[in-house]
Amino acid sequence: MKNKKYLVLLVMAAALATGCGNKETKTIDTMAETQIQDKNDVTTGENEVDEVENGVEATEPNNDEVPDSTKEQDSEPEEKQEQEETKEIEQISLDGLDTETKGWGPGGNVNDKNVPTGATMYQNKYGHLGADFVRTDSDAIFLTFDEGYEYPEANSPTGNTAQILDILKEKNVKAVFFVTLPYAKTNPDLINRMINEGHIIGNHSVNHPSNGLPSLATVEDQQNELTGVHDYLLENYNYKMSLFRYPTGAFSEQSLAIVHNLGYKSIFWSFAYKDWLTDAQPDKTEALKTMKEKLHPGAIYLLHAVSTTNVQVLGDFIDAVKAQGYEIQPYE
Repeated sequence: MKNKKYLVLLVMAAALATGCGNKETKTIDTMAETQIQDKNDVTTGENEVDEVENGVEATEPNNDEVPDSTKEQDSEPEEKQEQEETKEIEQISLDGLDTETKGWGPGGNVNDKNVPTGATMYQNKYGHLGADFVRTDSDAIFLTFDEGYEYPEANSPTGNTAQILDILKEKNVKAVFFVTLPYAKTNPDLINRMINEGHIIGNHSVNHPSNGLPSLATVEDQQNELTGVHDYLLENYNYKMSLFRYPTGAFSEQSLAIVHNLGYKSIFWSFAYKDWLTDAQPDKTEALKTMKEKLHPGAIYLLHAVSTTNVQVLGDFIDAVKAQGYEIQPYE
């Protein structure tokens, strides 16, 4: 009987020991899992620590939703880009603005830096309306070409504009090409070259009105002269223009505001010469001499692409500009 009692006690002790062992094993396993979980918590919380150190309050991560701070950081560049693209242009009221047509030419008088005083005077007077007669903010030289039609024939791979593009490419120089709507429609290969080779295409109106933009009957008529070219380039070349050259240079205070309100800058010139008559071209030696003598800081050169003289002297002129310590820069 006593032996049976001992046997029962031994069985109970063994069972108790087994139960404790299992409990201990379960406890150890649970701790290991907890340690692993704690380690994962530390790893996933490193960003939160960084945020706290940077003064940003850490919040519990939510796997279903990106934290607000991350959202703001990710969306900020997109929002900034959208704001830049949709930035509204500050409109200038047309009320009370002078509608009288004014012609433009820089005249012969210059200051001690060889800058035409007429260009400086007009820049000071009309610069607030988005007009450039001379670049007072730069010492560089800016080349611009007016394109009413292609010479000697449209879309020619060997015509004047193609040769001008070849020279600019060889000299690593960028220019502005101001095109009319007929030019854009009849010279697609040249337009594509201008874009692909990094030049700027400017707006030179739809019809190039011979008496100037202000001579048109209504404000809407003036607007249409710009929007017609603008929309065509945007739809057919995915190119957005922002520079405008007035046909014949004729403008008014009101027309400057109209152009500005359409998101354009009005680009005049501080150098031009009689180069547009294809059957009465200037002598190339005299032309190059004149172009070099008129160099000045911030000069805006207006050259007509129909001029064979300009094609002949362009390379030498670019070399002369650089030799005198000037840079020819893209128009910005």
